[in-house]
Amino acid sequence: MNIENSIKQIAEKASIAARQIARISTTEKNEALIRMADELVSNTDFLTTENARDLAKAREAGLSSAMLERLTLKKSTIDAMAQGLREVAALPDPVGKVTSMWRRPNGLLVGRMRIPLGVIGIIYESRPNVTVDASALCLKAGNAVILRGGSEAINSNLAIASVLQDVLRKSPLPAEAIQVIPFTDREGVSAMLQLDEYIDLIIPRGGEALIRAVVAQSKIPVIKHYKGVCHLFIDAHADMEMALDISFNAKVQRPGVCNALETLLVHKDIAAEFLPAAAKKLQKAGVTIRGCAQTIKILKNIEEATEEDWRAEYLDLVLAIRIVESFEEAVAHIEKYGSLHTESIITKDYANAQRFLNEVNSSTVMVNASTRFSDGFELGLGAEIGISTTKLHAFGPMGLEELTTTKFIIYGNGQVRA
Repeated sequence: MNIENSIKQIAEKASIAARQIARISTTEKNEALIRMADELVSNTDFLTTENARDLAKAREAGLSSAMLERLTLKKSTIDAMAQGLREVAALPDPVGKVTSMWRRPNGLLVGRMRIPLGVIGIIYESRPNVTVDASALCLKAGNAVILRGGSEAINSNLAIASVLQDVLRKSPLPAEAIQVIPFTDREGVSAMLQLDEYIDLIIPRGGEALIRAVVAQSKIPVIKHYKGVCHLFIDAHADMEMALDISFNAKVQRPGVCNALETLLVHKDIAAEFLPAAAKKLQKAGVTIRGCAQTIKILKNIEEATEEDWRAEYLDLVLAIRIVESFEEAVAHIEKYGSLHTESIITKDYANAQRFLNEVNSSTVMVNASTRFSDGFELGLGAEIGISTTKLHAFGPMGLEELTTTKFIIYGNGQVRA
């Protein structure tokens, strides 16, 4: 059987499993998730052995130290994955939740009820923990999931999936609710993206190149965000110490992720006081600063920012700084250069805080907080399935509810339409 037919067979099995798991009770789903957590811990030696095979090939291929770190499964990593499963089990089940109900003049009682999406395809790079996180969230929301990880993690992903599937076989849940595509050929991804008859949604997780390639090929709706150009606006009424702490955390705490700060906007009235202190702290941590002409007048030993810098997702210890004349100019800059990911304002002015929340239409908008909190786990959604910067059907960090949709339910007592 060729790759295309094999992928189709996987999708057909997932479609059947999705119909079955949609009817499984919350208790049965939770029990399976907790058993999965226990089994992952019990199989630590097996998982680390299979992961070592991936790591050996990755080193031979010359993968960077950062990529090797993401790929590595240690006891602490496996314990964290198990804890994530237990936390998802503890979350409220969205399936069957009636979100609204109203009565029509003819007496019909109309409502909306949450239901699973069906079959979800996840395409991701490295990070074997995504195999567990995605499986847990999809399962809890009543969906089947087809996982296609990067070739560098194939042995790790297949090993994790085998542990999870073994639990499913011993439960009322269908084993085909979690499947990993066993092929590393790119042909497998292309074949998967054509199966709109069986797969309801695709969620790619990775770099911009991966996501654009998926979108270009897919016949299936795609939840995506291309990049995270996140902004922090230091308002004229900002608390200085808070602004220093938050800007440092947003840029330095973990610069290589999509919710890290990329552009700092500073109101002209506070720039002369704020920027020298901020630059000293950031540069001591190794941050390269690129500034507008007004910023360079205050900070002498920095690089000049170009037009490309305002659109850049550095994913590194590089920060663009622009001094703005007003609140309105800050918002206009975000509208022009932002990626609809995450923006934050530092201010003691309540009116400006509310204006920022109302006028900035990115998927996550914050007041007096680091952009690094734009994350499903940090926002209480459990393990995160991804972040969407498209407005249909989800916007922002995605959790269990975003893996469901709603159907109309109607109670009548004999009504007929005239």
